[in-house]
Amino acid sequence: MCFEELAVDRDWPMSNKAEHRSATRSSRDTIKINDAGDSLLVVEVLTGRGVVLGKSGSGKSNSASVIIEELLDEGYPVLIVDVDGEYFGLKEEYEILHLGADEECDLAVGPEHAEKIAELTLEQNIPVILDVSGYLHEEEQKELIKEVGRYLFAKEKKLKKPFLMLVEEAHEYIPESGLDDVGQMLIKIAKRGRKHGLGLCGISQRPADIKKDFITQCDWHIWHRLTWDNDTKVVRRVLGSEYADAVQELDDGDAFILTDWDDQIRRIQFRRKHTFDAGATPGLEEIERPDLKSVSDDIVSELETISEQQQTEENEIERLRSKLEEREGRIDELEEELEKARDVSELAQRFTDALAQSDSSSNSTRDLEDTVEEIREEKNEEIRTLRQENQQLRNKNDELRSRVGELEQAAERANRLDSFNKNIDEVAEAYIRMGEALGLDPRHDEADRLRKRIEKLQETVGELRGNQNTEPEPDTDTEIAVYQRFLEDEVVQDAIADAKREASSPRYVEGVITAVMAENEPVTYDEIADELGISSTGHVASAVNALYEQDIVTKSKDGRVTQVDLNIDELEEIRAAAQRRATSQELMSSI
Repeated sequence: MCFEELAVDRDWPMSNKAEHRSATRSSRDTIKINDAGDSLLVVEVLTGRGVVLGKSGSGKSNSASVIIEELLDEGYPVLIVDVDGEYFGLKEEYEILHLGADEECDLAVGPEHAEKIAELTLEQNIPVILDVSGYLHEEEQKELIKEVGRYLFAKEKKLKKPFLMLVEEAHEYIPESGLDDVGQMLIKIAKRGRKHGLGLCGISQRPADIKKDFITQCDWHIWHRLTWDNDTKVVRRVLGSEYADAVQELDDGDAFILTDWDDQIRRIQFRRKHTFDAGATPGLEEIERPDLKSVSDDIVSELETISEQQQTEENEIERLRSKLEEREGRIDELEEELEKARDVSELAQRFTDALAQSDSSSNSTRDLEDTVEEIREEKNEEIRTLRQENQQLRNKNDELRSRVGELEQAAERANRLDSFNKNIDEVAEAYIRMGEALGLDPRHDEADRLRKRIEKLQETVGELRGNQNTEPEPDTDTEIAVYQRFLEDEVVQDAIADAKREASSPRYVEGVITAVMAENEPVTYDEIADELGISSTGHVASAVNALYEQDIVTKSKDGRVTQVDLNIDELEEIRAAAQRRATSQELMSSI
């Protein structure tokens, strides 16, 4: 995507340098990274994929800070994932929202704040330091990063505003060893964020541990000093053997820069950052911490409101649980008292029976009988009272259990609604991606029809949000996602290419797949013809048969009508058949 003009809203206070600049930018604008005049293209840095690599002490974090300072001076907000708490020094010169778990942060945040964080930085142009150094559990920080990335990506699909997300210690989140949820989210931004204006920069001292594809597919590279063999092998693969040797001899702050837009490797010296270096290695001398700027109280209060709402709900559930435990304890006490009262009543009854069998008729005996009768009546009344109080407590107990259950179900429904809405937002894009992967060119009316369907589903989600008593939403692993995984398989794509060659026209093969994707269910020949905009089903039959011969689709009868669907359940068999064909061809070639 080409961003010919980069417009920036000036809602947040910038440095003095930025206040006098024009809000309209050119795609050829640059940022200077040293006094010698070396520069980087702003639009490529903001929207592309980049890496800043180098061993500890080589200057990589300083270089990243220089780039950030230059972007902030130009009026472009950024979001920094700070793993070691070393970027707060930027607040010496810039009003940046510092979020995390430490007391030094402007506000403690969690995954529930992710959407608001994305809104503040993208829509209100507020730079953000997401300081994850203070979280005790790795899962909590990864969930926060993943959710912030997800909301940035979702909002950028509509805003398409040049914006850079920087991630320190990238090898921890995009490892070569395998991706978890946060890694998959960051790779998604790296691969697909550019066309929406969302760029990603990974910063690391261990390039050998970062996913290889991420580094090789970057648009701009900054290589500081590296000395470990595993890391210099990465340099050799990307830059060449000459640079693999030279990178070991670089001085602090020196770097090799490779950029796609000029396709050349330059050796440059980065300037020192202007702001406080919070990541500098401590020495014996006393460090004077500078005064730091703060963001508007109104901005912090917006995030605090989310925290308060979350805490209020958690407190209410905890209060009800405590009350429930207290009531259950009281019920146990009453049942114990009730049992004792029964024992006394039975004892009084036995005593009365014994007296009734006695031949004595003395006044003292009659008085004793009267006393026992009074005791029995008193205990019977106590039993009735205890039983009544016991039943009342049980009823209240049931009400409390029901209330706790309702609150927990409401929270679960809200989570599922968020997940369902996320899935709906991605359906249209998945449809277009399938077209790109298969070489399809869906017509505008097909995309419009799918978009309208998604808008209707989003309206439904909105209604569900307003009514917490609705039925649970369907599983988010929808047919479109299943179809997507099936069609992205390399063997399946090869088989589709073979079918295109066998059919009367590749367009009709594409039309069959497009129709199934659009409907998310089996389709008839007539429905495929409608999708293609043709009146006859002859070409449709040819395309279906070609795909059927390659095991890509299934054909089934519904009465007299043939229905066509993708053969998603037989992916392993398709792979095995492809392997058998390849083996057979090899044998024939050897003969």
